[in-house]
Amino acid sequence: MNLDISVIIPLFNEADSLSELSEWIKQVMEQRGFSYEVLFVNDGSTDNSWHVIKEIATKNPNCKGICFQRNYGKSAALNEGFRHATGHVVITLDADLQDSPEEIPALYDFLIKNDLHLVSGWKKKRFDPWTKTLPTKVYNRVTSWFTKIRLHDFNCGIKAYKLEVVKHIEVIGEMHRYIPVIAKWNGFNKIGEKEVKHQPRKYGYSKFGIDRFVNGALDLMTITFVGKFSRRPMHFFGVGGITFFFLGFIDILYLIFVKFTEPGIALYNRISLYAAFFLMTIGTLLFVTGFLCELILRMGVSKSIYNIREKIGY
Repeated sequence: MNLDISVIIPLFNEADSLSELSEWIKQVMEQRGFSYEVLFVNDGSTDNSWHVIKEIATKNPNCKGICFQRNYGKSAALNEGFRHATGHVVITLDADLQDSPEEIPALYDFLIKNDLHLVSGWKKKRFDPWTKTLPTKVYNRVTSWFTKIRLHDFNCGIKAYKLEVVKHIEVIGEMHRYIPVIAKWNGFNKIGEKEVKHQPRKYGYSKFGIDRFVNGALDLMTITFVGKFSRRPMHFFGVGGITFFFLGFIDILYLIFVKFTEPGIALYNRISLYAAFFLMTIGTLLFVTGFLCELILRMGVSKSIYNIREKIGY
């Protein structure tokens, strides 16, 4: 029988907050009588985080840990946590205490009562500097418009999922920002949003940087392409390839017609000749790319595997 809740906490250099966070989660779970597990995924921390996690797991058998050999990123940590989760409902929290465990029961109830696949938290009132909140607002508006998923806060660390959702999605690269999008493309389109409290940072420092904002835009284009064409890449590359090749071929036919009607004309110095060869070459390359993608898709690609140094509780 599955546990009621699996709490997944990806972390990097958050040693100061972990003991307080684990005690807070334990208190909330015992108040509601939930059966639960807490899975800390240490993403190659260089501080004392793993030592603290081992101490926590020794005191509380509901707490488990996975330690990566090196830093892979938040997406990798979440993905590994999803692979190990066993709870009927999976809750993700950031480790910096800015996500309150007090939200867990309400998220659980909201997910179950509304029969949703996923509930994303919405930090309506934030305690972050404007240099973080302003780019975040722009990013959320653009993502909502682009993906047609009406959420205010895609990147909120606190989310609730049905177990079947996390077992059927893979989060790679920096795609944790787009988990609702990935879920939707996999058929889990019952997505809700619930306002949650945002706590001021108590320990450590924010890992947010302008590079994350830029990478987010690039990842949005990637996830949109993957969502629409990952199962039919030839529909994207093939259409473009045929279009370019056809335009080049029409240009060649035109030049042949010109040559026959004006035998003395030299075609080698006409720019349309080079344009025709360029278009046909691009068309051929796109078509071959689509064909290779189809072959790779049908051969299958193995799931992402990360170098795990140590586990606790497994």
